[in-house]
Amino acid sequence: MPKTLYDQIAANKRKTYIFIFITSIFLGLLGYIVVQLLDWGIAGYIFFALFIIVYNIVLYYNSDKIALAATGSVPADPEEFRQLHNVVEEVAIAAGVPKPKVYITPSPAPNAFATGRNPQNASIAVTTGLLEIMNRQELQGVIAHEMAHIRNYDVLLMTIVATIGGLIVLLRDFFLRSFMFSGRKKSTRGSSGGILILIGLVLAIIAPIFVALIRAAISRQREYLADASGAYITRYPQGLAQALVKLKQYYQPMARASQSNAHLFIASPFGKDRFNVSDLFATHPPIDKRIERLKSLVIS
Repeated sequence: MPKTLYDQIAANKRKTYIFIFITSIFLGLLGYIVVQLLDWGIAGYIFFALFIIVYNIVLYYNSDKIALAATGSVPADPEEFRQLHNVVEEVAIAAGVPKPKVYITPSPAPNAFATGRNPQNASIAVTTGLLEIMNRQELQGVIAHEMAHIRNYDVLLMTIVATIGGLIVLLRDFFLRSFMFSGRKKSTRGSSGGILILIGLVLAIIAPIFVALIRAAISRQREYLADASGAYITRYPQGLAQALVKLKQYYQPMARASQSNAHLFIASPFGKDRFNVSDLFATHPPIDKRIERLKSLVIS
């Protein structure tokens, strides 16, 4: 039985909570090993438990601000960017969601992303490069794609993945430094200590792979769904299809993009998976396939 849009929204919410739960366990394991190696005792466990709880709370309420700051995005002046604000407002009305906050990302590379924890607390950012090459219909297609992410509750999951991915790598580095510090201590830890060190090293080594697989786990079908949903919002699939053609042609990399936030954007900020090539760790489907699907849509 095919899934409805509401089924997909519910699934995205479940994925968000499952992701936070699994990541908290992963961080807890690293914390346990660090506390054991450094002999911090009960106070160390309390510290790490509080850290994970507080971090998740802060992340939930501030993940959008972190994503916007990381990309250097600033509020779009309503007078200077009047057309952009008008397009965002009319697409929001068509999508049935509140108008998101509008941001400009100062980058010549054409791209856009949405962020926030729900439709009531969402933001859309577009680069200056995108505004330079898109006409109004193409801009509507891009904004509708991002609005679909907001309406489908993709934004919460995408933003959390971007921020937690960086945290996992940060804790990996912290563990490696802690391991080096503990190695200088002259105390003997026996076989159990050696096992902990081995487990910790394995976790530290696989951390970057874990982060990459998290991005891959954010299914490419989510991008296909946002393309289709955006096309139904505007009732004009050709607008987004034409925008994707331009995004494929102008594949200049973004200076402030990173592996941890690449999946936020409408197209890869590195350009490598905009072509008809894909792999296990690609954050986006090939643009040619996205265009093909859009052209095959029938809007009744």
